[in-house]
Amino acid sequence: QLQLVESGGGLVQPGGSLRLSCAASGITLEHYSIGWFRQAPGKERQGVGCISRTDGSTYYRTSVKGRFAISRDNAKNTVVLQMDSLNPEDTAVYYCAAQTYSFCSGDAGDYPYWGQGTQVTVSS
Repeated sequence: QLQLVESGGGLVQPGGSLRLSCAASGITLEHYSIGWFRQAPGKERQGVGCISRTDGSTYYRTSVKGRFAISRDNAKNTVVLQMDSLNPEDTAVYYCAAQTYSFCSGDAGDYPYWGQGTQVTVSS
């Protein structure tokens, strides 16, 4: 069974940090490109960043570049999204997704495997 599970969401103050983890059951994440997406109420799902399965290259949307970082912990079969300097505009449900394509993609339609999402709320 192919399952992804996100964890680590919660409520933080502006300027704070959260570390989200994407864990896999049934697949080895090292063999997949992993994308992080987020969706705020009433808005479309948008790509946050991704890490390639081929060379480990990472890419980020402009609004999070320099604040967010994606990395792999292959020993734990997880992918981590470290989020620093959070602001209220980062509030959303965050999802991890896996795909077998060679290149990172910011298109949610390219990812067949998804987690259930974890809520991130940034508020004072």
